[in-house]
Amino acid sequence: MTQGKQPTQAADAAPANPAQDIDAMLAEATARRSSNAPPAEGQRCGLIAIVGKPNVGKSTLLNALVGQKISITSRKAQTTRHRITGMRTVGPTQFVFVDTPGFQTRHGNALNRSLNRTVVGAVNDVDLIVFVVEAGQFNLADAKVLALLPEKTPAILLANKFDLIHRRAEIAPWLRSMQERHNFAEFVPMSANNARDIERLFGICEKYLPEQPWMYGAEELTDRSDRFMAAEIIREKLFRLTGDELPYTSTVIIDKYEEEGNLRRIAATIVVERDGHKGMIIGEKGEKLKRIGTEARHELETLTGAKVFLEIWVKVRSGWADDDARVKTFGYE
Repeated sequence: MTQGKQPTQAADAAPANPAQDIDAMLAEATARRSSNAPPAEGQRCGLIAIVGKPNVGKSTLLNALVGQKISITSRKAQTTRHRITGMRTVGPTQFVFVDTPGFQTRHGNALNRSLNRTVVGAVNDVDLIVFVVEAGQFNLADAKVLALLPEKTPAILLANKFDLIHRRAEIAPWLRSMQERHNFAEFVPMSANNARDIERLFGICEKYLPEQPWMYGAEELTDRSDRFMAAEIIREKLFRLTGDELPYTSTVIIDKYEEEGNLRRIAATIVVERDGHKGMIIGEKGEKLKRIGTEARHELETLTGAKVFLEIWVKVRSGWADDDARVKTFGYE
C-alpha cells in the first residue's frame, strides 16, 4: 500500500498566499491519485473504517456512500452504538465501509467501554481508515481518536463540512498542523451531503484496496438483519423525539420479529434506567410513545416493503449501562 508524500517544505515556512497554498496541496493530491489509478481489469475489495469523535457526521457519510440509510442519525451524541457494515460495488471494486461509534471520553461505564472496544477493533482490522473531522476544527476528542490510528494502515483525513468554510485561506494553516499530527495518505475536503464529493471519495479510496474477490454480492448493501434495523430505527425516533432530555443510556430490544407473508409483527422494549425517563417517553396520555411508534412503523414499512404491526413497551432497568453482563445481553460487543 503506497502512502502519499507529505508536503513537508510547505509546512516549514509560512506561504506568501495561503489560498494558493491550499490549491497547491489539492492539486498535488489529484496528481497522486491519477498516477496511482488501479488497473481496469480484476476485482478489488477491502475494508474501510470510518472513525471520528461523536456527532462528526460518520453515519451521514456512510449512508451517502452506500446510497441507502443503514445507519441511524440524530443530533444526540452516541447515536451509533454498533459496528455497522455497508457495502457499495462500483465497477470492478467493492467498498466495504465500517461505521463505528464515536470514541467515548465523557463516561466510563460498561456501555462506553463496549463502544470503545468496537472502535479499537475496527481500526486494527481494515485496509484503509477514513478519519472524519470538521474542516478547520480539532479538539481533545478528535485527538483521542487520532491516537488510536495504527501507523501501518493508510489513513485519509476527511475534512467534512468544507462547504461551510467561507475563506479557503483559513484552512491551509490547519491542514499543515494536521499533517504534523499524523502521516495522512490523503487530504479530502468535502461535504457528506454533496453527491459529487461522494463519487470523488470512491476514486480516492479505490487504490488502497487489495486486488481480491468481493466479499459480498454486488447488490448487497449491509450485513445487518431487518431485526437489527428495526431496533435501530425505533431508537432513532426515540432520540429525535425526546431530544436532550432523555439520557443517552436508553436502548431498544426486539422481543419478537415475525414474518407472515407481506406482514411483519414486531414487539420491542425501550429500556431506561429511571421511572422518570419512562414517563418522559410515554408522554401525556401516551402521545409521545404513540408518535415514536408511528414514525418507526412508517420507516420500517418503507424498509421492508411490507405491512408492519408494531408494539412498543417501556421498562426500567436501573443501572443497566454500567453492568457488563447486561450490556452484553442487550447485544453490545
